[in-house]
Amino acid sequence: MPRSNRPLVLCLSIAAGLAGCNRAVAPADAGTTQVPSPAPHLADDAQLLARGEYMVRIAGCNDCHTPGYAETSGEVPKAQWLVGTRLGWNGPWGTTYAANLRLKLQEMDEPAWLAYSGALHTRPPMPDFAVRTMSEDDRRAIYRFVRSLGPAGQPAPDYVPPGTVPQPPYVQWVLPPADTAKPPAS
Repeated sequence: MPRSNRPLVLCLSIAAGLAGCNRAVAPADAGTTQVPSPAPHLADDAQLLARGEYMVRIAGCNDCHTPGYAETSGEVPKAQWLVGTRLGWNGPWGTTYAANLRLKLQEMDEPAWLAYSGALHTRPPMPDFAVRTMSEDDRRAIYRFVRSLGPAGQPAPDYVPPGTVPQPPYVQWVLPPADTAKPPAS
C-alpha cells in the first residue's frame, strides 16, 4: 500500500471499530458480566447531562453516529449529533449502519435503555462490548444526554444481509482467505 494512503486506512479502521449498527444480533453470551462502576453517584440533572456528553465524546459515539464528526475533528454543532449515517459497513456479516441514536432512544424509557445497553450484542463493527462494560451510571448519563438533544434526522438504512450488494456509500472490508494468511515475522 502506498505510504500516502496509510493515514486514511488507519482512520477508516479506527472509525470502523467505533461504528454502530442499526440492528441487534442475538446475544452470544447472555452471562456477560458488568465491570464495577467507577463513576460516582451523580447528584443532579446538570451533572448527569454533563457526564453523558463527556461519555458520548470519549467513547467515540459521534465518530460514527454523527455525520462529518471525525472528518471535522469534532467541529459539528451539538444539534447535529447522533443522527446516524447512510454510510454502510460491509463485510462477512452483511452491511450495517450507524443507528440514529436520537430516534432510537426516543423509543425507550430509561429502564428499557439500561437493560438493552447492558446486554447489547450487535453486528460489527460496533464495539458493543464497550457499552456492555460501562457502568449503569455512565449508560444512564448517556441516555439522559441523548434524550436531552431531542429527536432529529431519519432512521439509518436497514441491515443488508451477506451476499447482497448494498447501495453506496459503504466501506467494504475484504478479508484474505484463511490459507493465505501468514504469521507475522518475529
